[in-house]
Amino acid sequence: MVLGFFGLGRMGGNMVERLLRGGHSIIAGNRSPGPVADAVRQGAVGAATLHDVVRNMPGGRKAVWVMLPAGNVTESALVELMDLLKPGDIVIDGGNANYKDSIRRGELLKTKALHFMDAGTSGGIWGLQVGYCLMVGGEPEPFAYLEPALKTLAPENGYLHTGGVGSGHYTKMVHNGIEYGMMQAYGEGFEILKSSPFNLDLARISKLWEQGSVVRSWLLELTTRALEKDPELAAVKAYVADSGEGRWTLQEAIDRDVPAYVIAASLFARFASRHDNAYGLRLISALRNEFGGHAVKKA
Repeated sequence: MVLGFFGLGRMGGNMVERLLRGGHSIIAGNRSPGPVADAVRQGAVGAATLHDVVRNMPGGRKAVWVMLPAGNVTESALVELMDLLKPGDIVIDGGNANYKDSIRRGELLKTKALHFMDAGTSGGIWGLQVGYCLMVGGEPEPFAYLEPALKTLAPENGYLHTGGVGSGHYTKMVHNGIEYGMMQAYGEGFEILKSSPFNLDLARISKLWEQGSVVRSWLLELTTRALEKDPELAAVKAYVADSGEGRWTLQEAIDRDVPAYVIAASLFARFASRHDNAYGLRLISALRNEFGGHAVKKA
């Protein structure tokens, strides 16, 4: 299918490459020219602005995927698309937007008879290789129209129509809250192992736990990678940023009277990381670098 795509950052650029490999025609745009040039070398049609993305798409129904940071940048792009697209066209927001913003934006685009899809996207920098887990909210008809692209982006059984507008980003929000808790548990556990009276090989233990253990996971595989490369995690700071979705998940839990002890503690631990350099927090920082390229490196 033909798809417009604006926002070629860490994930967006790889998503475009995966779509091109799958035989789709992509009109790729970005605010800076370097990523556009990379996409063009891979077979995309380049565009410098959203206007250029839409202008370079063939006649008929259009679908434009926006992959931008949450907040005003995404808001401005969606408002601009309202004046560029025609009734029946589709706008997809694949970034980490707050689901309440997505509901509001869906209503806003509906005033121009445009369809809005909120696509929670998980996979980080590994998505190009293994595919992206996609949680997509919106109406059934535009979801069906987008399925060829979703099938290409996702691994087998890796995408789902979660419900109405906002449900995709809601699901991704909670997904990230769970991720916070899992990473915190690994960080604390490995710090206990490191402080033991034994000279434990943490990389080998992590590798061992991948083999049939009840705590095995992709995050554990990434732990092994990080520890094999740098057992002391000396190359990263223990500063662990938060993208905002952990906060949103916790606020949702508060609003709905749901106890969320682990997610709350993991979020506060990230705040604490900005004041010390503990090994467990360096492991969490290293994990974020493994799946998303997010670590704060030492100077």
